[in-house]
Amino acid sequence: MSPSSSSLSSRVRVFAAVAAGSVLLAASIPAEEIGVLKLEKVAEGFVSPVGLVDYPGEEGLLTILDQVGVAWLVGADGKRLPEPFLDLRSKVAKLNEGFDERGLLGLAFHPSFSTNGRIFAYYSRPLREGAPRGWDHTSVIAEFRVKEGERSADLASEKVLLQIDQPQFNHNSGNVLFGPDGFLYISTGDGGAANDVGLGHVPGGNAQDPEQLLGKILRIDIDRGDPYGIPADNPFAGRDGRDEIFALGLRNPWGLAFLPDGRLILADIGQNRFEEVNIIEKGGNYGWNTREGFGGFDPDKAMDVVIEKPKVDAEGKPFAEPMLVYKNPKAFPTDADARGASICGGYVYRGQSIPGLRDRYVFGDWTFMWGLGKGSLFSAKTEGAHWELEPLPVEGASNGQIDAFMLAIGEDAAGELYVLTNKAGGLTGETGVVWKLVQG
Repeated sequence: MSPSSSSLSSRVRVFAAVAAGSVLLAASIPAEEIGVLKLEKVAEGFVSPVGLVDYPGEEGLLTILDQVGVAWLVGADGKRLPEPFLDLRSKVAKLNEGFDERGLLGLAFHPSFSTNGRIFAYYSRPLREGAPRGWDHTSVIAEFRVKEGERSADLASEKVLLQIDQPQFNHNSGNVLFGPDGFLYISTGDGGAANDVGLGHVPGGNAQDPEQLLGKILRIDIDRGDPYGIPADNPFAGRDGRDEIFALGLRNPWGLAFLPDGRLILADIGQNRFEEVNIIEKGGNYGWNTREGFGGFDPDKAMDVVIEKPKVDAEGKPFAEPMLVYKNPKAFPTDADARGASICGGYVYRGQSIPGLRDRYVFGDWTFMWGLGKGSLFSAKTEGAHWELEPLPVEGASNGQIDAFMLAIGEDAAGELYVLTNKAGGLTGETGVVWKLVQG
């Protein structure tokens, strides 16, 4: 999936021109409000760290998800515990050494973890028996229990809750988290390839089809039912459509979180033109693959930057509008407002160490363009119907850009934020680092 060397060379020249032309934008960074920040190294030696969640009940202990299939516990001293917390490497599908979107992608602790030891993981298995022929793999949402008196999950305790067959290796999404209502929320991509068309994609796209679990936010009750229950107010419960669906019309969500006010926020990776941030509401339809960003989308004209925008879905309900959109340099290679090629969602900052960042949504982008390793960090004030992106004033990061691929943003129990990066942009080597965002 990497561009050719000649294509990469030309794109790097374009990147340099855009970067030079965007220096003036840095002057508008609200450094006077936030102050200069810096990234403080916490831990290193990972392959591709794609998730960070607090380990409940033990201050300073973080759980780091490495995409290759293992979750590590890291202490306040930055050292990982000798044994993995969860090791699924024997169960995960064979991964590409270069770029891959499969692996261990999500982990959530039960709200009563301290008493019941239950955890929930989203990971990629080899294609299960009975799955459609020629498809790529099966995504699994499974429950594990922690061994009594230990800090490690018992693989023998695995209880598979949900299996979703995937036609392609990409667009897996994979966030899992518990909401204030106690239900488990799961984000899924549209199945992969491009434009939500091709092998394993139904006419009109998986994301728009309520009979498909792909391209959705799912919500299930893991404390009732076998293997789970359906919340009574799920939008398709009791009528046509999959009961598990909470919202639909998503391409490849990467970054699902609850705001301090209880709303659900999601970053959705675009195809070629626009990256977007959405507030997810029950029953909301976020438009893919008939919309991208604030505009329309046509799978047959994927690079057209202006397409008439449909206003309602197949049921006649208005599509939900994004809160924030920015341009992708794939379609806007010389536009100074093009910020990156793959959005990475984050959190509204609720910590104490950076007062000027309070109540801002902090997020980022994987890289400015394929092959460059130039991730970005942004923030946005969460005010009004549409939010404005601002590069985050980070020491050594011109216009918010860091010298690495940005893989994810994590949050600890105190609301402090972490940035997860690697140098490879894939599953090669052990260049993965966990950084803490601190006041400079």
